[in-house]
Amino acid sequence: MSAASTPAGAAPGLTPDWHAIDREAVHRNVRRLQARIVKAVRAGKWHKVKALVYLLTHSFSGRALAILRVVSNDGAKTPGVDRVRWHTPEAKTAAFHTLRRRGYRPQPLRRVYIPKANGKTRPLGIPTLTDRAMQALYLLGLDPIAETDADVNSYGFRLERSCADALRQCHRLLSGKHRAEWVLEGDIRSCFDRIDHDWLLTHIPMDRVLLRKWLKAGYLERGVAFATTEGTPQGGIISPALANQTLDGLEASLASQFNTPRRRKQETKVHLVRYADDFIITGTSQELLRDEVRPLVEHFLRERGLELSHEKTHLTHIDDGFDFLGQTVRRFGSSKVLLRPSKKNVCTFLAKIREVIQTTGSRATAGELIWQLNQQIKGWSLYHRHACSKRTFGTVDNRIFRMLWRWCRRRHRQKSAGWIKKTYFQRVGGRDWIFSGTLYDSKDRAQPIVLQQASDVRIVRHVKVRGEANPYDPAWELYFEGRAFAKLQQTLAGRERIRYLYSEQDGRCVACGQRLREDEPWHIHHREWLSQGGSDRVDNLELLHANCHRQKHHQGIGDGTSRVSV
Repeated sequence: MSAASTPAGAAPGLTPDWHAIDREAVHRNVRRLQARIVKAVRAGKWHKVKALVYLLTHSFSGRALAILRVVSNDGAKTPGVDRVRWHTPEAKTAAFHTLRRRGYRPQPLRRVYIPKANGKTRPLGIPTLTDRAMQALYLLGLDPIAETDADVNSYGFRLERSCADALRQCHRLLSGKHRAEWVLEGDIRSCFDRIDHDWLLTHIPMDRVLLRKWLKAGYLERGVAFATTEGTPQGGIISPALANQTLDGLEASLASQFNTPRRRKQETKVHLVRYADDFIITGTSQELLRDEVRPLVEHFLRERGLELSHEKTHLTHIDDGFDFLGQTVRRFGSSKVLLRPSKKNVCTFLAKIREVIQTTGSRATAGELIWQLNQQIKGWSLYHRHACSKRTFGTVDNRIFRMLWRWCRRRHRQKSAGWIKKTYFQRVGGRDWIFSGTLYDSKDRAQPIVLQQASDVRIVRHVKVRGEANPYDPAWELYFEGRAFAKLQQTLAGRERIRYLYSEQDGRCVACGQRLREDEPWHIHHREWLSQGGSDRVDNLELLHANCHRQKHHQGIGDGTSRVSV
């Protein structure tokens, strides 16, 4: 029996044809159930939450989406201790029968070590593909609950949140003449490896039998089995969500202690910004952070089996600056706070560029080298485009130019500087000395390629996501569509997509039929809502007037959460 002839939420006993699965319907069914879970959590109906999670984790759509996530990840080709890979449609189809709670027993993790920036290594536990898929399946039910109850200013490993949001919140808290001047830089010692199992089993709102099995699965290292008595495995799909929920509540604890009417008169200005296990806490004085805030944080962590790293936890004045998420936050003058790429981050990036250039040696052509470098440069510069990075971008471009010049001289020791310049560097627009080459595609066709310049990336101020926004809640659909439209306008591909939609609609609003004029705000609308599994494909998008868009969502919120197929 194939999935083509049955609903995407068919019975668990269905044997599907992997290529016949309606993936849009799968996403839609899962997101609608997740929206109902959010609604039940907000209403405090935990019996209904439990029933909906059971429905989701035992549905065909939930299992299909979990398998799809596992086989789509970069680590899909890395097996666990059983050495099994799902590299064929038949293997993916057979995986449906392994995702059953009854009789499920996870296998030990395969322990490997990855290098850290300080020269040490970090242990990484690799589950089997079946265990990854089971974790992904139950994460579908856990994530909407965690997102609804999460700290407002927690930004790591959460949907629609990023490092840029955390850094923007830092800027907001520290800018101005009457803002906090002291910062507690917090670092948790081996966060993932030390979380108390009893605390997790008591407080995480999910199937405790399965959670206990994952936590106690143990690991294999060089053929020797070891038990796990604490921590969550780094490498498990559900581990970031568990770590996030372990640290959720710290912001509320600080608020209950320092933002009460009695303490508000003292203007303590104690606020938290957290990205995964990295966090900062602001305060008005060094004594406040040292004598009151830090003991509270230590007590909060101690209940969860965690502790602060004494070597990496510091008290810093904003005039001295501190590094957070790869950027330096520092105040200049009385109120001007600037964020710039940190020296450590720049040095690490240039070391990676140097390694790419040196490892290619004389084997690769200039075009192949440019293709590798462009990926690195583009990713790094886009990450830092929301900070005051223009001067740093220019410095980085200059350093990369010098590396490439030495690379050219090593390749052609007998050639003159003029010959090298003529062969490898050309004028592009109004700029000279742009490193260029030729790249050949799979059909051996030559395509010119030039080096990406970090300084060509435009500096754009990031708009922070609203703290209470929930991507699983249909009530926030309009808000997230507005953010998606803003992101589209910032990229060339996004502007091309908007231009295509404008042409297809003949320049008219789909709702009212009137002209889309430049002096009026436009919005982009998803016909099938994102919170209900809709995609970002062009055939699911349309341009509307802002008022027409709000009206359409106001009319559709009631219908959007009621149509559920499992």
